[in-house]
Amino acid sequence: MRTWLSKSGLNLAFLVIILAIIYVALFPDVISNLNMPVPDMDKIQTFKTMLISIVLEALPYILIGVFVSSFMQLFLSERWIARFCPKNPVLGFIFACTLGIIFPVCECGMIPIVRRLMVMGMPLYIGVIFILVGPIVNPIVYASTYQAFRLQPEIVYSRMGLALVVGLIIGLIVYKFVSGNPLKNLQTASHSHANDSSDGSSRNKFFSMMDHAAHEFFDMGKYLIIGSIITAAIQSFIPRELLVQLGQGELGSHLFMMAFAFILSICSTSDAFVASSFLQTFSASSIISFLVFGPMVDFKSTLMMLSVFNKRFVLFLIVLTSVTVFILSIALGQMMF
Repeated sequence: MRTWLSKSGLNLAFLVIILAIIYVALFPDVISNLNMPVPDMDKIQTFKTMLISIVLEALPYILIGVFVSSFMQLFLSERWIARFCPKNPVLGFIFACTLGIIFPVCECGMIPIVRRLMVMGMPLYIGVIFILVGPIVNPIVYASTYQAFRLQPEIVYSRMGLALVVGLIIGLIVYKFVSGNPLKNLQTASHSHANDSSDGSSRNKFFSMMDHAAHEFFDMGKYLIIGSIITAAIQSFIPRELLVQLGQGELGSHLFMMAFAFILSICSTSDAFVASSFLQTFSASSIISFLVFGPMVDFKSTLMMLSVFNKRFVLFLIVLTSVTVFILSIALGQMMF
């Protein structure tokens, strides 16, 4: 049985770098011993406190998410999902959102699942809605968002509502204007799905689930740690006046938070805790744009989509999602905040 550590040497490099950064942050005397300039101790203390709080708050939701995702991947058949896909686009939207609510899989595991479902006959627009909306509306993400913004419940409901509206608009555009199947290597995908199904029946599924969960936990966890380090560093070492100035601009704050979400690539089960740390600096609507855009399109999911769909369709989906989230989040801010 392959372990998550043997799958990529890059994971080990990430781990070493992350541990080194955390060690230096927790023990700044190491820098002084090397005759290097040491930042202000108050800022280092703020950095440590913020880093630890973000990670500890998000960790339980990552654990729940990876175990649920792994259980679904190995114990639930996808054939009945493809069999019951409706033909009507509005019913298809409801069906895709229902899948996202019932099956709490984060964006890390969503794209391979949709690929297999499309091979078995799921329409493209339903798959797109599932990819975009599913990682946001599922109950685990709702619970983590509510925990992070328990004093601002309007942000929680706005995140869920805006995600549904964006998914509906993009799904209808894909249904109306995109013809053909943008999947890459369709025959190979179908053959691979058949092999996966036969392999899954012969292996011990419990240990396979644990192996999958361990790999997914490390994969999502490293992005959480990196994102938490960057977030804590921005909040601790960048002058507050600069952040406030950036956060007050309506257009600039939204663009910054969307770009920030794309680069960080944090799992949707934990991104709310990162976003909540900017609550006193950035507008509520720009934070919502972070919470909606990140799970739909980030650097990690873009690479995964490029391995499944052709480049033209991926570019079309990214541009369409970016413009839709940007316009609707600004409109939401004008109406509610």
